[in-house]
Amino acid sequence: MSLKLNILANYASQIYVTAVGILILPLYIKYMGVEAYGLVGFFTMLQAWFALLDLGLTPTIGRETARYHGGSMSALAYRQIFRAISLIFSLTAVIGGGGLWLLSKVIATHWLNISELPINDVILAVQIMAISVALRWMGGLYRGVVSGSERLVWLSSFNAVIATLRFIAVFASMYFFGFTPVVFFVHQMFVALVEILGLFLMAQRLLPARKSLGQAIGWSFRPIKPLVKFALTIAFTASIWVLATQTDKLVLSGILPLAQYGYFTLAVLVAGGVMIVSGPISNAIMPRMARLHAEGRHDELIKVYRNSTQLVCIIGGSAAITLATCAKPLLFAWTGDMELAVKAAPIMRLYSIGNGFLVVAAFSFYLQYAKGNL
Repeated sequence: MSLKLNILANYASQIYVTAVGILILPLYIKYMGVEAYGLVGFFTMLQAWFALLDLGLTPTIGRETARYHGGSMSALAYRQIFRAISLIFSLTAVIGGGGLWLLSKVIATHWLNISELPINDVILAVQIMAISVALRWMGGLYRGVVSGSERLVWLSSFNAVIATLRFIAVFASMYFFGFTPVVFFVHQMFVALVEILGLFLMAQRLLPARKSLGQAIGWSFRPIKPLVKFALTIAFTASIWVLATQTDKLVLSGILPLAQYGYFTLAVLVAGGVMIVSGPISNAIMPRMARLHAEGRHDELIKVYRNSTQLVCIIGGSAAITLATCAKPLLFAWTGDMELAVKAAPIMRLYSIGNGFLVVAAFSFYLQYAKGNL
């Protein structure tokens, strides 16, 4: 699959997903209220923190899939690794989602600063979040197989469909059943079910057929022992990433009134556009660089690294400068709400600058990821 085509497909999907997700936000605030939108921001933050339970397994399965397609391992060894990682994913999803469900009342009554929303609705919303977060996180396993196989055109199209269901179709559900947080999160849970089912079916098509393996796959964690060092190193770097980019959101979710947290979330989300514009490139080059390293084509690996670094500096840098220097007028043009623009612009300005540095700093990790030396 052409690397350029993968990048273009990623960009087309990412632009659509981002545009839909961001452009629709003023409607959430208009129909649900800013306090209810604060719950949406809390839901987004929970998904990011749930990544700490990953232990480096999502990027590991993506890299091992790329290495399998590069001829570095047998079909049987790859299926054994996939099964072992699947077991860990399933157990973690149950434990993590179940723990969040059990803590839903404590979160609603002692963490979130609610002033208008009914407390029972908030508790139910957090319980539904627990299910949705577990489902979406479990989908990361199958997403790793698809991206590691470089089926990024299909994945990009699928992401666009899911984004349409998540951000646009939700208004149909709320129109019929009410513009409440409970209806919103029930809809998101059903979309998460559709998402994991679609990723699962595609991953099953890409995995080597059991008939071709010659022997039973077995049930053992032994196949992933050689990968533990790599996975734990990725888990450490991912933990640093989450701590650096999400601690503020976690702390403020328990300090700010939920309505103020909604303004904060909105500003941070828009500033996150800087990270998003670099995402399609990193998603395309990481499996390609891992495969080139596995095949011993080091000159091509370095060429991909240098060209993509320059491209991200141009695109990400331009986005960061634009969002930082034009924060207030952009927010007002987008929402039509001057009060919102005044409150959110200083936050958006600072986060845009910080994200501009982050997108460039990530490239040293991409190269280490490809070489398996973190």
